[in-house]
Amino acid sequence: MKAVVLVGGEGTRLRPLTLSAPKQMLPIVGVPMIERVLGHLASHGIDEAVLSLGYLPDAFIEAYPDGRAAGVALTYAVESEPLDTAGAVRFAATFAGVDETFVVVNGDVLTDLDLTSLMVFHRQHEAEGTIALHPVSDPSAFGVVPTDDEGRVLAFVEKPSRDEAPTNEINAGTYVLEPSVLSRIPAGGRVSIERETFPAMVRDGCLFARSDDSYWLDTGTPAAFLEANFDYLARKRGPVVSPGLVDRGDGVLVEGESDLEGEVLGPSVVFSGCVVEPGARVEHCIVGRGCVVSSGAVLADSVLMDGCHVAADAKVSGSIMGPRSIVGQRADVRGVSVLGADAVVSSGTLVDGERVAG
Repeated sequence: MKAVVLVGGEGTRLRPLTLSAPKQMLPIVGVPMIERVLGHLASHGIDEAVLSLGYLPDAFIEAYPDGRAAGVALTYAVESEPLDTAGAVRFAATFAGVDETFVVVNGDVLTDLDLTSLMVFHRQHEAEGTIALHPVSDPSAFGVVPTDDEGRVLAFVEKPSRDEAPTNEINAGTYVLEPSVLSRIPAGGRVSIERETFPAMVRDGCLFARSDDSYWLDTGTPAAFLEANFDYLARKRGPVVSPGLVDRGDGVLVEGESDLEGEVLGPSVVFSGCVVEPGARVEHCIVGRGCVVSSGAVLADSVLMDGCHVAADAKVSGSIMGPRSIVGQRADVRGVSVLGADAVVSSGTLVDGERVAG
């Protein structure tokens, strides 16, 4: 079975990390997000995926030159211009020759959705399209989807105010679609599946939905990106799955050889080639390959990508350090700050809830 994976967005909410890499190539505990998404699809029988590419497409093509990732065969469909969600689905599915029931997922959503049950529900109801729903406490930032007792969608309300939302069941960004849906989408321009295609299907009574309250997270903000990483440490998504990680027995997972003379407290993950000098402290962090944490530095509740350096007596808490970024001596980075690739925070500088580009 085939899936269309939407990965064409620019990831503006995660800048400056996404100035140099698409958000779906950012690591979730050392594994690119797209591989986490594809692995979930593979576990439900999806063996082919079309990546609908727009922004920095070469990053995906170069990462998977043999056209395979996480056990799934890949096709690359590169948009020449932004086509919005429905336009992207039509373009990618047509490019890959999709001519039977297929799945659509957003490449920046991590979920344990029971996709198999969703597909069974879709077939049982002879639906043209089926939406996965997820209950949330505040639906105002999402598309809200009320249904009748049979699961037929009654309306598709995009981002209602909290007080006016007809339900707390939101569009979870996973769809099962018949190929006939493609003929509903005009070719060659921007078309929104949420604002145009789905409302038309509601009027025709052929759109259904099924709720699933399993793990679901839109990773598009810095806070959510941190949450996605730490949810693995907290075992909210089962054991951390990354080749080569070994549990020291104290909640710290390590990969390969590192020089960890400083204090490393779990739950944490330290990838290979890292140095934590004597007098340094690392707690509840994910530390990428080849990072250096100098004497007196303190790291807490943070994600460091490969090749970072935290200099002597610096502090990094609740923040994200992009590849090869540097925090100078006695600097203090806090408050969900984001450092882009090759960013430098000068010695003695306070960075609180800020974005620092490289």
